[in-house]
Amino acid sequence: MYQIIAREGRAKRAQLTTVHGTVQTPVFMNVGTVAAIKGAVSTQDLEEIGTQVQLSNTYHLHVRPGDEVVRQLGGLHKFMSWDRPILTDSGGFQVFSLAGLRRIREEGVYFHSHVDGRKIFMGPEESMQIQSNLASTIAMAFDECPPSRAERSYVISSVERTTRWLERCRAEMKRLNSLEDTINPHQLLFGINQGAVYADIRIEHAKRIRELDLDGYAVGGLAVGETHEEMYYILEETVPYLPQDKPTYLMGVGTPANILEGVERGVDFFDCVYPSRNGRHGHLYTDRGRINLFNAKYELDERPIQEGCQCPACRRYSRAYIRHLLKAGEMLGMRLCVLHNLYFYNTMMAEIRSALEQGNFAAYKKRKLEGMSRGTLE
Repeated sequence: MYQIIAREGRAKRAQLTTVHGTVQTPVFMNVGTVAAIKGAVSTQDLEEIGTQVQLSNTYHLHVRPGDEVVRQLGGLHKFMSWDRPILTDSGGFQVFSLAGLRRIREEGVYFHSHVDGRKIFMGPEESMQIQSNLASTIAMAFDECPPSRAERSYVISSVERTTRWLERCRAEMKRLNSLEDTINPHQLLFGINQGAVYADIRIEHAKRIRELDLDGYAVGGLAVGETHEEMYYILEETVPYLPQDKPTYLMGVGTPANILEGVERGVDFFDCVYPSRNGRHGHLYTDRGRINLFNAKYELDERPIQEGCQCPACRRYSRAYIRHLLKAGEMLGMRLCVLHNLYFYNTMMAEIRSALEQGNFAAYKKRKLEGMSRGTLE
């Protein structure tokens, strides 16, 4: 059940109740593609830094260790010892990211595994079956993510196929949830809006898929080459045509600024690899911009990454020490940096929710952006 608690303009403060707990939105989903956050971060760590939802990937878990293996071990929650919600991406993004290793047909997509080259077929039914085996809280519909600069005629054809695939996903999810041996018979299904940077195609697709009365709706195919301004424009044009009484998810986005702009335009759910990927390379988010710990000026810096931050890294360690770990190639350095960045994102989302409840999100957004726009602190 999805319940809106407060509004400010198009921005929503809401909650989604699931079989694995209630998600307070707006929310950032920490990305654990293969059932783990890169950087040696455990599920216990995720609980301690306030993570609500973890995201894992259908294609990658199908390749390794295999969704049947996960099923035999009791599903993804039991497998990775995580009792809060999990969203599984359908494998649709790999149709975009593995362009050199796949062929798209009406029945689905033929891949060559990026691990060992073996042939893999995935269509709407197969994606739903894999996600049912994983027993995630939220399953994403199988779609094609066309390049943002693709020709209009190609995008139209792609979106029409994505709609047909969505209808097949819905039918298969309903069948799977009705089976006696399904691990999670309450699995939710989110559909995905596509259309590249063509607002009219996006709007028509939103109108079509909202008729299917799904559990939630995502805007996909953004942050894949278009400008931030184009992304914000597409959100402004498209989100109003998605159901307002269902959660809205902006896939694969993004920077703290992207998230603030997305919330203002009515988005509930976000995910992105930035905080973990940047953390592993010593790039850390603060309220005064981003810092690069590899820079020599931090060699003797005894301050925490951010003054007042309560993450595991800032409570105990200095910039100088963490820089030393990174320079020495010690995994602890990467781990502390990833924990800080994820904590920064999770804390920002809590601040956003509080600001929406108090009716001062616009002021919070302005203040936050001004602080971070002082430039990347190198």
